[in-house]
Amino acid sequence: MLLKKLLASALLLTTTAAAAQHRHEYLLDSNWKFSKGDVANAANPDFADAKWQTVSVPHDWAITGPFSGNNDLQVVKIEQNQEQKATQKSGRTGGLPFIGTGWYRRRLSVPGFGPGQRAVLLFDGAMSNAHVFVNGKEVGFWPYGYNSFSLDISSFIKPGNGNVLAVRLENQPEASRWYPGAGLYRNVHLVVTDDVYIPVWGTHLTTPEITTAQAKVHLKTTVETPGGKFQPLRLDTEIRDAAGKVVATTSTALARGLTFEQNLTVPQPRLWSPETPVLYTASSKLYAGKALKDAFKTTFGIRSFTFEKGLGFSLNGQPRKFKGVCNHHDLGPLGAAVNTAALRRQLTLLKDLGCDAIRTSHNMPAPELVALCDEMGLMLMAESFDEWKSPKVKNGYSQYFEAWAEKDLVNMVHHYRNNPSVIMWSIGNEVPDQSNANGPIIAKRLQDIVHREDPTRPVTMGLDRFDDDFKYGIAAVLDIPGFNYKPHRYAEALGQLPQGFLLGAETASTVSSRGVYKFPVVPAKQQQYPDNQSSSYDLEACVWSQTPDEEFAAQDDLPNVMGEFVWTGFDYLGEPTPYDEKWPSHSSYFGILDLAGIPKDRYYLYRARWNTASPTLHLLPHWTWPGREGQTTPVFAYTSYPSAELFVNGQSQGRQTKGPSNQPQSRYRLMWNDVMYAPGSIKIVAYDALGKAMATEEVRTAGAPHHIRLVADRTALTADGKDLAFVTARVEDAQGNLCPDAAQLLSFAVSGAGSFRAIGNGDATSLESFQKPQMRAFQGQLVAIVQTSTAAGAVQVQASSPGLQSGTATLQTTARAAGK
Repeated sequence: MLLKKLLASALLLTTTAAAAQHRHEYLLDSNWKFSKGDVANAANPDFADAKWQTVSVPHDWAITGPFSGNNDLQVVKIEQNQEQKATQKSGRTGGLPFIGTGWYRRRLSVPGFGPGQRAVLLFDGAMSNAHVFVNGKEVGFWPYGYNSFSLDISSFIKPGNGNVLAVRLENQPEASRWYPGAGLYRNVHLVVTDDVYIPVWGTHLTTPEITTAQAKVHLKTTVETPGGKFQPLRLDTEIRDAAGKVVATTSTALARGLTFEQNLTVPQPRLWSPETPVLYTASSKLYAGKALKDAFKTTFGIRSFTFEKGLGFSLNGQPRKFKGVCNHHDLGPLGAAVNTAALRRQLTLLKDLGCDAIRTSHNMPAPELVALCDEMGLMLMAESFDEWKSPKVKNGYSQYFEAWAEKDLVNMVHHYRNNPSVIMWSIGNEVPDQSNANGPIIAKRLQDIVHREDPTRPVTMGLDRFDDDFKYGIAAVLDIPGFNYKPHRYAEALGQLPQGFLLGAETASTVSSRGVYKFPVVPAKQQQYPDNQSSSYDLEACVWSQTPDEEFAAQDDLPNVMGEFVWTGFDYLGEPTPYDEKWPSHSSYFGILDLAGIPKDRYYLYRARWNTASPTLHLLPHWTWPGREGQTTPVFAYTSYPSAELFVNGQSQGRQTKGPSNQPQSRYRLMWNDVMYAPGSIKIVAYDALGKAMATEEVRTAGAPHHIRLVADRTALTADGKDLAFVTARVEDAQGNLCPDAAQLLSFAVSGAGSFRAIGNGDATSLESFQKPQMRAFQGQLVAIVQTSTAAGAVQVQASSPGLQSGTATLQTTARAAGK
């Protein structure tokens, strides 16, 4: 049971296998055969699959499309969106054909396997309803597509290459509120050990005491033996710092049972935080006498945090507020198939934003994301469910809840309880069970399960039914009350909550389309336009949501509000509110960055507030408006500076200063609402608090499209067949100004030590394929994704379009260093 003062101390990375005599881990990523549809006898090891498609895993079989408004067509009333009647929804799950059955098969080589060994399959995620077969026999089933699970297949396999692994997956219709992906979209591993071994997620590492002089490390290690019988075993553990220096060691004999408990001390610990994501490594070797039985490495971080009444959240003794975003799991044009390079790019962009936290909405994350957050320094709210017993969609998780909720929670917690980035667990989001007396009972049951498996971290969830949350009492049950879209009621909540603090678990849901501006410029709710776009003046939200500024004001005015998680960091496939009744529209408008990962204007509004390490100055809109001459065209500046002066063609439009106001926007933006458009330029000069000019930015009217400029996020890549470069193509005039209305069809050619992988332009209304090496620019830009081969060398990328000078970029790939 967590106390009122919730204390959690340094926890730490998922344990991964070290190279050891009796442990071998194989990544089952290549030579899979795939077929869509339910195929009779496909589990049979003698089944002829030569004509099936050969794919690599992770693999999302639905992302290839084609898009259609008839894919998962639904007639539903979305209560979370305050809808009063059911209507037909055509893009709610992305307009992609993810419904149905898919089969995967591959040969399974287990060299030297025999008596005295164990073999375990570990699935990081399989979408969904996974039935796993080895040599024609079913070895296990796991319905929830977002969770990791393991299966002991020791009794089903034989030595050598004569084994066949088959997986049947099925996605039901109306099973999701967003695009879930399809297939073996996360990695699959085979782990072979001695029959005396440390099982999957068999360690639990905490640091119960931390001072500047030392950190106490407590490591619990579970072992398994034949028949579960006690054996006289020994566990040797050493801890190394980030430089590889050994800083602590211990050796422990197993006294009883099958769990080791070890205590070590790290001197002068360097603490993990978003600003200093310092990691340590604990290496453990399991012996029976002199015989090495198993070996593990656990990467971890040392940090402490508290949630205290009257103070809120503190990390390593320093109060702070979460500057977080919610993210769905898809990677835009890549679909749901996990890729480390794509995740790293997302996190790099979020770190530059000043973001320090992510909510894995609304499901368990990929292990690659969690490891990157440990490494790069982002705190995580690891979330589990979008449904409990009461359904939101016809075939959602509610059908599995009673039988599987505890199993799923235990797997999530065991998987990630050693990761320093994970700060809190979320047991649900906007569940309808909030609105009945059974809701608090379920919440307590789930929270107790989490506390049992990890007593060091608090539990939260996303609450959206404010009155019912207090009427039935669910808000008081949670360690951390998390409210969705309720900044106007935070003060009321704080007056009733026994915890004495709350969290903005999901905030804003402002909608915008990158580079699109609508007139007149006025705040609006649920605004729709004939082109199915939303305005990037960032004044449009949903009937149930707000602009960023309204949340900012509540966060600033109420110290016991512990920060926010914005909906969303990136646009995602599905939920194209406010256009989910108008096709074509296949992706969201909520993102701070678009579906291709290009920042929207709103990126700079948040950056001006969150990134305290470097200044922000950003002007909007663009200044190319043929036909608007003499018409009112407001100009906004998103800046970390307190004041600025605007000039239009050299003529001052006056100086604006951020400050207290009845309008939240005036506190956080600089706005010139009466500017008349005239071709030429707009220029801003920003001033610090003392009135000193500090920075300028100028936006010019663009001429005719002249050339394509390519800008790669990275030019040095790894030749592993998986690394990616994201190459932004900009259509510019002869002077290098972005042409903001350019919509030319751009074609890409990739040669050398790489290949074209995917493409995206961030346009929610585009039905162009992500897999063809061509796409129309959207508001002058798009992103092409290039994948390395396994051969080192140069990669040439060329973008062309009739009437434009082609753009080129050169990337360089090198072989992965040994041991990496």
